[in-house]
Amino acid sequence: MRIPSEPSLAANPIKPPATDWDKPVPPSSTPTPSPSKSSKPTRSGTPKPSPSPKPSRAEKPETKVAVPPPSAEPPARTGPPQLTPKEAYGIHGRYQRGLSAAQARKDRDAMGKLEHGLALEMTRAGFKTAEMQGTSLASGIWPNPKVWIPRRVEGGADWFVAISYEPGVARVIDVMSSAPGGWRLVASAADARSTPGRFPKIATDSEGYATSLPGDASGLSATPQQIARAHLASLERAEADPRFADGPWTSEAVLFWQQERAQLQEADWTLTLDYRLEGPVRAMRTGDGGALVWYGARSTEIRKAQKEGAQVTLKGSAAVRTENKSFAHSVSATYGRMYVTYVPPAGSTDPARVLGEWSDVLESHGD
Repeated sequence: MRIPSEPSLAANPIKPPATDWDKPVPPSSTPTPSPSKSSKPTRSGTPKPSPSPKPSRAEKPETKVAVPPPSAEPPARTGPPQLTPKEAYGIHGRYQRGLSAAQARKDRDAMGKLEHGLALEMTRAGFKTAEMQGTSLASGIWPNPKVWIPRRVEGGADWFVAISYEPGVARVIDVMSSAPGGWRLVASAADARSTPGRFPKIATDSEGYATSLPGDASGLSATPQQIARAHLASLERAEADPRFADGPWTSEAVLFWQQERAQLQEADWTLTLDYRLEGPVRAMRTGDGGALVWYGARSTEIRKAQKEGAQVTLKGSAAVRTENKSFAHSVSATYGRMYVTYVPPAGSTDPARVLGEWSDVLESHGD
């Protein structure tokens, strides 16, 4: 079970005696741009370390044919289905059971047979954080997932999506892909708000199979690659992008960074942010001719003192990784991040909507 993002990880500048720099910033209701294993949906998760979610009913994927608008670019040459629904459910079910067992033991080696790429790095880092903190990880299985399987695309890796929704707990979206050694989880994101954002219908053909789109697909308000880069650029600059709807992973994250930077400046510290796209951008056609886009990133926050005086401590998982020390000169934290974003079709005036995130601190250092 993956656990949704932890509350904000802010720096805490502490001036010499008789100041109030230890005030919490910002309130926990502010979506955090820097979470840890509590920060990602434990690939099956609920907010950490809560017990496994109770089973909920789920529907089977619809088989309704969706017709993209005329402006939509035809998908790349596709072939027969990569998997049957039964096979996909079996693959995801084995993954969930393996994840739950590995989380219970914090077994980093076992994760190598379950995940790949940045996802594997994030999970192993989360295990290390829990070990350092002396805490357990939530384990369990998200109930009744629904799967969407794109037809095979020539020259591309096979992949499919599994979505679980437990009302009042979270919506979790897992991406499974063929990888060296077999099927692995390669991306995941969750929305743990009490009322998750509206989720678009995924387009399917007459046999119930979805359509994957290339990173440069046209027929959308922006290509999948463009939307991924624009989102990360907005976070890196800490400037809202009008192409995106307000929400915890867009406008609220930007506000968080603006407040963090302002607080640090008052303590004569600077904040530098770096968000870099990592791994492939995957996209799947939605019923309205738009697309769901999955992408990952590696982000680094660097805080530096401009003169002697205030010290900085971190919060959340980054603080655990730095053993809750205070720093007088500099401190950095690097995160793995994953997102799922809805991109409307070309001609639509609707903004893109980021629908979920998974974040885990990878490393943190300071002096």
